[in-house]
Amino acid sequence: MNETEPRRCEGPQTWYEFSSKRAYHVPSWWNGTKYKDGPGGTMSVSVTKSGTISLEVAGSGEYSAGAILTKAKATISVKVTGTVSVTTGHTYTHEIKRDKYGHLQYGSWGYKVNWKRYRSVGNGCGAPHEIGHGSATLPTKETGWKYWETKS
Repeated sequence: MNETEPRRCEGPQTWYEFSSKRAYHVPSWWNGTKYKDGPGGTMSVSVTKSGTISLEVAGSGEYSAGAILTKAKATISVKVTGTVSVTTGHTYTHEIKRDKYGHLQYGSWGYKVNWKRYRSVGNGCGAPHEIGHGSATLPTKETGWKYWETKS
């Protein structure tokens, strides 16, 4: 391109960007996947249940959950998915510390992200304009138990 030719831009378009990402255990909320036991002792669970863990997106302005999912697959992890169908047949045993209560929650090892959606203005050469933002909880197909302890 020589210097006398006009600059060519792609025209108006929209895109998503993620401003943060952290690993997150996306809990399954169906019956038979959350337990509490104690104080002290041994906690052992074995369950066969099936259900679905789904993508959750919240925000304001214009956005598409499907487009956020597509961008997340490309930039965060190809393992990210919109829904995970699980059948838990998973046995888990853990010692509970004395005077503590053990908790187990089944779910997907996914991500929590913050996102923004932008639109280019005019012929696409100018600065972009934010048209939406929010957060999303993204499950993956990696599932399992999360364990933690409390005083009560």
